Amino acid sequence: MQLNVGLLGLGTVGSQVAERLLQKRDSLARRTGVVLNLRRVLVRDAERPRSIPSELITDAPDVVLNDPEIQVLVELMGGEEPARTYIERGLRAGKHVVTANKVVMAKHGPELLELAGEMDVDIYFEAAVGGGIPLISTFKVDLIANDIERIAAVINGTTNYMLGRMGADGLDYAAALLEAQAAGFAEEDPTADVAGFDAVYKLSILASIAFGARVHPDQVFREGIEGIDPLDFRYAKELGYEIKLLAYAARPNGKIEARVHPALVPVSHPLAQVEGAFNAVYIEGDLVGPVLLRGQGAGGRPTASAVVGDLLDLVFTIRKKAANRVLMTFDPDPPMLPMADVVTKAYYRLRAEDRTGVLAQVGRVFGEEDVSIASMIQKDSIEEGTAELVFTTHPARDAALARARERIAELEPIRRVGAFFRVI
Repeated sequence: MQLNVGLLGLGTVGSQVAERLLQKRDSLARRTGVVLNLRRVLVRDAERPRSIPSELITDAPDVVLNDPEIQVLVELMGGEEPARTYIERGLRAGKHVVTANKVVMAKHGPELLELAGEMDVDIYFEAAVGGGIPLISTFKVDLIANDIERIAAVINGTTNYMLGRMGADGLDYAAALLEAQAAGFAEEDPTADVAGFDAVYKLSILASIAFGARVHPDQVFREGIEGIDPLDFRYAKELGYEIKLLAYAARPNGKIEARVHPALVPVSHPLAQVEGAFNAVYIEGDLVGPVLLRGQGAGGRPTASAVVGDLLDLVFTIRKKAANRVLMTFDPDPPMLPMADVVTKAYYRLRAEDRTGVLAQVGRVFGEEDVSIASMIQKDSIEEGTAELVFTTHPARDAALARARERIAELEPIRRVGAFFRVI
């Protein structure tokens, strides 16, 4: 048996996938009983010298999309368009699809999955979220008996690397970014990572799958790491926390909350131990309890591993003459919990004049906003005549925490609110 593959894109990941299919063709055939034949590769510039046979290369999309002999499309182009259009065309033509495209799957995944079901083909997208971490298959198969209660994740390797360097060696944001770029962990334009967009796309996919509901990226609250001060890592450690860019989703009282923002994570929590460019996802199901999945979440090789793994999974499915391992349906308009109504703990760092009565004024604001203080520490400030005040709170509505922040900043002895983080 032979399965013909059309590859869309030959960048870092695409090159790794093409190399694996060409160089390991015989061993993959022995393992699966099916010959995976790379038939065509779509690129932007067909004249550019490449390491794969030139007869496979084309810059004409229709050569791949309209080829009736191609049974599987592997989309590794990135970006929303034309990738989404090509995936849809492939599905409508009765071709199976494997993709690593988090933007397309976050924005259009439920519709594409439902289209695949209508066309009696499969769409696989393990690499779109966790790179080499088997997340999607875990939700779709291993945890299918569970009602997922919450997801907490560190799913952006760039920001995790940067925050780790800021915490360990006191680097400021700019220095940590330069180091991440030099190490190959951050792009020249790092906005997608540092502003939280990458994590939002991934969380949107995970929440949609976990809750069987259409969670669009625009419905996910987002804050990036751009304003974090190295000073807060010192205070966080003193209080027993690490600072992470956290992706969090839950379904309290039937409404979905989905948010991405920097957060203080207790050092005892498994996510606090995720170092460097690694990713981890912490899942709580009503039957299984807590589950932690951890591994390399980015880079050519881990992502290529997930793509080829999806291809092999597809081969086994086809050999069994089965399609759509799990029929996936989505609530198209689930109720979402506004960020203002989210209940969470918080961390505040204030710079205040070092004189009597300041704590009483700050405490009065917290009390009037129904925010209960959990802890407070005071440190000398580098600014003469001032002190650093650090508060953590008990759980409160996010709207109340935000109002307290605004009102405290307006108090006469407060020079500035230096930091505000949510705490898990």
